[in-house]
Amino acid sequence: MIVSADVQAFLAEEGLTVLRAAAPTKDSASAAAAVGCSVAEIAKSILLLVGGKPVLVVAGGDVRVKSGLLKQATGWSGQVRLPAPDEVVRHTGYPPGAVSPFLLPKGLPVLLDASLQRFPIIYPAAGNDRSSVGIAFEQLQRLSGGRLVEVCGR
Repeated sequence: MIVSADVQAFLAEEGLTVLRAAAPTKDSASAAAAVGCSVAEIAKSILLLVGGKPVLVVAGGDVRVKSGLLKQATGWSGQVRLPAPDEVVRHTGYPPGAVSPFLLPKGLPVLLDASLQRFPIIYPAAGNDRSSVGIAFEQLQRLSGGRLVEVCGR
């Protein structure tokens, strides 16, 4: 399991400051309230299984992943489903509700939805369910190794 202190140290090396919430942020709305931004500015990280293969999608908090677009972006076929909590930990190293796009296991594809490019600063999780980090899209892309795609709609 990834320790939030490792993520926070990684982000500090990049000159980024981790924001800490007083209570767990269980969804995009509670994360936005804790940060003081719009729901759309929250960069939610969602692990999905496509035909049993894991992929992490990072998208704006106000959009939904579309299965057809996700299959097209990955080139994979099969059912798209949310994983069980133990699968989230196994594939990402993070517990559900705390998945961060940083320090992920090698080989886990990261897709960054174009919805994130609407804002100069977006807020992904920073290692646990009480932290986030304000980051520019380009820096998120560099640090996560994510590929820009369009897999979401409203």
